Amino acid sequence: METMAQLVLTAPGTAQWTDVPVPTLTGDDDALVEPIAVGTCDLDTLINAGDFPLPLPYALGHEFVGRVLAVGDAVRTVRIGDVVGVPFQISCGACERCARGLTSDCTSVYRGSAYGLGAIGGDRWGGAVSDVVRVPYADAMLVPVPAGVSPATVASLDNIPDAWRTVVPYLASASSGEDRRVLVIGGISVGLYAVAIARAFGAEVTYVDPSSHHRRIAEELGATVDFEKGKFPITVNTSVSVEGLRRAIECTEPGGVCTNSGPYIGDVALPLGHMYTRGIRFITGRVAARPILPALLELVADGRLDPSVVTATAADWADAPRAWSEHRDKLVLVR
Repeated sequence: METMAQLVLTAPGTAQWTDVPVPTLTGDDDALVEPIAVGTCDLDTLINAGDFPLPLPYALGHEFVGRVLAVGDAVRTVRIGDVVGVPFQISCGACERCARGLTSDCTSVYRGSAYGLGAIGGDRWGGAVSDVVRVPYADAMLVPVPAGVSPATVASLDNIPDAWRTVVPYLASASSGEDRRVLVIGGISVGLYAVAIARAFGAEVTYVDPSSHHRRIAEELGATVDFEKGKFPITVNTSVSVEGLRRAIECTEPGGVCTNSGPYIGDVALPLGHMYTRGIRFITGRVAARPILPALLELVADGRLDPSVVTATAADWADAPRAWSEHRDKLVLVR
């Protein structure tokens, strides 16, 4: 059996190559993809630091862009050699939930199925820090990357869509003259992506984060970082602190919307009385990434969004074990 090297996290801060079987086409709607740029998800960073429990070892990499190596006989939308964005969640594109845009809950596969998330993603799909990844439902899953867009720039196809869904639905539908101010409580990278995307849509953004490095990036993106207490029609929490979550809720104006993308372990008490009397819409849960990708990639291709400003470190593929083991902020591996 032919094998390949796949990067695996064996302990917090310890990533190692492991030999695994090379995936093959198993159906007419499959594609085989060679990952060429892989980003670390903010959840990967928390797991790597030992701050989020996940059974180890697990195969690494679920945010990625790749090059098509082979396609099944029924695949029509991509060809060998195409550079494609690969959504991290597995979805068929045809079931009732996929038809509603809920590709994070596709009923054709085990719920939560995803690349590079170990037990969370079902363990059977492998990780993107490897030579080959099998993509089922290739016509529904794969999105061609526009010419001129660097794969490394858009590698983070979990965290960038996650940031997109926190602001774009509300900014894009706002009428002329409507209050478009946004408050972002930062974490690792999703908050900074939210700043960049909100600014691309013309919003006035305030950014809160204890990290001076992140505040500097947000300021360069045009955000205000000197926070004064106030209310905002759109608030976003990307931190994993209860204080950050409650601050976002407290700063949401009556009738406003607060989106939480930070993963919490166990239950967190919410100020439901405050939220109820103010009529706050509160949204939490996993992003459905696939429906967002075409518009996101188009915004990058048009030059209105540059996600690369959030990348803290770019490393060569051969240096993946060391780079992943040592990373504490957004990392992109480039083949």
